[in-house]
Order: sequence, then C-alpha cells, then structure tokens
Amino acid sequence: MSAVRDMEYYQALIAKDPTYLGTFYVGVNTTGVFCHVTCPARKPKFENCTFFQVPQQALEAGFRPCKRCHPLLNPHQAEPALLHLMEAVDANPERAWHSDDIEAFYIDPSTVRRQFKKRFAMTFVEYVRARRLGLALKLIKRGVPVMEAQLAAGYGSGSGFREAFVQLVGKAPAFAAHYQVLETACVDTPLGTMRVIADEQALYLLEFTDRIHLDREIDDLRRHIQAILVPGYPAPILQIEAELSAYFAGSCRQFRTPIHLLGTPFQQRVWTILQTIPYGETRSYSGLAQYMEYPTGARAVAQANAANRLAIIVPCHRVIQSDGNLAGYGGGVTRKRWLIDHEQSGA
Repeated sequence: MSAVRDMEYYQALIAKDPTYLGTFYVGVNTTGVFCHVTCPARKPKFENCTFFQVPQQALEAGFRPCKRCHPLLNPHQAEPALLHLMEAVDANPERAWHSDDIEAFYIDPSTVRRQFKKRFAMTFVEYVRARRLGLALKLIKRGVPVMEAQLAAGYGSGSGFREAFVQLVGKAPAFAAHYQVLETACVDTPLGTMRVIADEQALYLLEFTDRIHLDREIDDLRRHIQAILVPGYPAPILQIEAELSAYFAGSCRQFRTPIHLLGTPFQQRVWTILQTIPYGETRSYSGLAQYMEYPTGARAVAQANAANRLAIIVPCHRVIQSDGNLAGYGGGVTRKRWLIDHEQSGA
C-alpha cells in the first residue's frame, strides 16, 4: 500500500471510522496482533502499524487475531442469535410469530428491532407478517383460490387476512394476480450488508444498504414494474449469496446469477459493456465513451454508471477517471478502491 493510503487508514483507525470496516486491517508490530478499524484497544503509533487488505495477509505476515475485536469474523455479520431467529422464521413462514417469541432465542428485543429496521426497514412483527402475506400472494399468482392461500399463510380469519393484505399491497387479495411479486433479503459481506431484490427468475437489485437514496431507488423499481415487494429467498437470491461469498473469498471471477436490467437503451448498453471489462482491469469513462463511438459522452457514461442497480455484478466499480482518480461510487470510494485492489491482487 502507498504511504498516502497508509496515513488515510491510520486516521480512520484513530477515529474508529465504521465506514472503513472490512476495507483494511491493521497489524500492530509491537504486539503481533491485528485488528479491525473500530477495535476498542489502545491505538498504536503510526510507525508501529502495518496495513492489510484482508485477514489472510495479516496471518501470513505472522500476526495473530485480536481477542477484543475478533478480526476473523465478518464485522457486518448479524448476531448469531438473530440469524437463528431469521432461519426459524424462514423455515416456518406461515406461523403467526409475535414479539414474545424473541425471548426464546435469548436476544434483546431492542437489538432485534434495530437490526430489522436497519436491514429491512420494518419491525420483526412487520417482517413476519409480510413473509406470510408474500407466501399467500405467490400462491394466488399461481392460481390457488384465495381461501386456500389464506389458510396456507396461517390466517384463520378471512377478514383479518383481507385487512392485512390491503395494508401491505393496497389491494384486496382478489386483485393480487395482476401484480408482479418481487422478494427481498439482505446478504452480509465483508464490506457491508447488501440489499437484494429478485423474482423467481432473475435479480433486479443488489446494493449496499447504506447507499444514499436506496429507498427511493427501490420505490422507483417497484413502481416501474408494478410489483409488490415482500421478504423472501427465491433461487436468484440464494445463488447470488453463494457467489458473493466466493467472490469475496477470491474464488469467483464471473457471476452467473441471472439478472434483469431495467433502464433506457443507452443505460442498458453501458451496463452490458461494463460486464465485458475483465476481472482485475479498469476502464475510463472517456474510454468507454470512445468505445461506444460517442466521444463526447463521458458524462453520460458516468450517469449510466451511477444508475446501475446491480453493484459488483455489473462492475461499475471498474470504471475510473482518465487520470486514475477513482471518482464517485454509490457504495463509497473506499469500497470502490477495495474492490479494484481485491480483483487486481487476484488477477
């Protein structure tokens, strides 16, 4: 790493800046341990620090993991008890789960509330209700009678089912067949949690959850295709979760999860070209414009990049300025730099 970047990382270390979590690890030469950026331990002097991109590099250099911040664990991973709770809900989505059920998993209710709001923009009770209604909605879309779908989703009361359905969808169950169903989940990565949206066939969105205006982006997507959004795990979400895990481990260079591109013809052309940029390489905005025979279109290319809804898969992070400057990135320039370094180190 360059001296300038080392100093940037050291300043982030002193500030315990959480936006750098997962983008670097610091080895402390005087103690022989390595840590996350937010480690509560006393901070070393700059000259006693060695910075690494991934934990494996620190281990290979002879550093051992800190026992206070546990740098071998994904810093963005949800708590094990919370994941266990979510697995239980997903294994039995038709059950009428309540907030009292949280106690059986020995989790602080305030933690569950905070995590679900952060990950899904809804409470635990709202999440499980949406899972049940999503199950009913998919059955209705397949031609199952409303009464059967209601019972399959665990609703004994027709009026209660209709009221909950209207609250989520805005329409009575009988009208559900006219809407497309999109399902959403969250995937934890070393660089942060990512929001995923897909139907049964393809992926529509993959974005870091802290992306600015993500809620607006999701609303635009939903309105554009007249879709109802519910929590769930269709095949494309399960596939991209596995592929992302392999990508961050350095064993996946090409994503095979089916994707659905929604945009203008120009945007779709840019996004298609982005997918041809080889792993470990970069292109400039002006270079892409020249390639598209639109020499004055560097700004238009940059705007199409910014409109990309499929981070990492459609690799807009591989496009930089002609002078080597990274420029902007929806997930943050620090993540963009990490992704480029990650790919170039494994190319």
